[in-house]
Amino acid sequence: MNIKYPSSHKNPEPESSVLYIVGTPIGNLNDLSFRAINILKNVSLIACEDTRQTKKIMSKFEFRNNLISFNKHNSANKIPQLINYLQSGKSIALVSDAGMPSICDPGEDLVKEVKSSRKKIVCIPGPCAALTALVTSGLPSSKFTFEGFLPKKKAEREKILSEVSKNEKTTIIFESPHRLMKLLIDLKEFCGGEKEIQVFRELTKKFEEHIGDNVNEVINFLEGREILGEITVVIKGVNKTKKNIFFDELELKKELNELIKAGLSLSAASKYLAKKNNLTKNLIYNIY
Repeated sequence: MNIKYPSSHKNPEPESSVLYIVGTPIGNLNDLSFRAINILKNVSLIACEDTRQTKKIMSKFEFRNNLISFNKHNSANKIPQLINYLQSGKSIALVSDAGMPSICDPGEDLVKEVKSSRKKIVCIPGPCAALTALVTSGLPSSKFTFEGFLPKKKAEREKILSEVSKNEKTTIIFESPHRLMKLLIDLKEFCGGEKEIQVFRELTKKFEEHIGDNVNEVINFLEGREILGEITVVIKGVNKTKKNIFFDELELKKELNELIKAGLSLSAASKYLAKKNNLTKNLIYNIY
């Protein structure tokens, strides 16, 4: 079964039984679109990640509406309730604290369930921190990978960092201010201190800041400073015409240690890895 979406809206918005995914400002409230304001004013209710943030928008643009809290702590209980609202003919606007809903928040689960219930979904596009950072970074922006917030568990985190170190596309990562330095140290370990990056703080706000140009420079600049605000990190991909030697050495050393722990001699392990990677045995010895 397909849901038909007309190319132009003949009926006034908002329509009944529709979930509107509404992009809200990532900092500067003046970035809210006229269409978004109309939807937020006139839907039956607004599902908010944090009602306090949505009230700031309502205060700025002088309107009121019904708000319902919808976040990672209560989404499992609230999704059936919101589906029932849609089925009863109500219209709902879904908003996050900032930017586009469903990116690093439980809006993704709600959208999935609304799709399953065959109800209509309409996106009212708006600001996005990831794309705002990407297009102002000066790094290649035609192809990119978005990782969101990296996992805290070591094994999962190292797996993604390893992928980032080999990725030919630009990578975008979100990070909290108090964990930024740890991320930078991890990037230095996996990608090298000369890896080109741009760090963005407080995008679209009064104290917006762009910090670069490589991992070492950013670490030196931030050392000893109090880091505040929302952080987006943009990382340049690997040049496919060049080998990422730093990563190769890191991975080879890890493999070499695992083979030795498994019982192989240094000589046998080095010979095996040299043949496997088309390298000299002496190079493997030097890495060890």
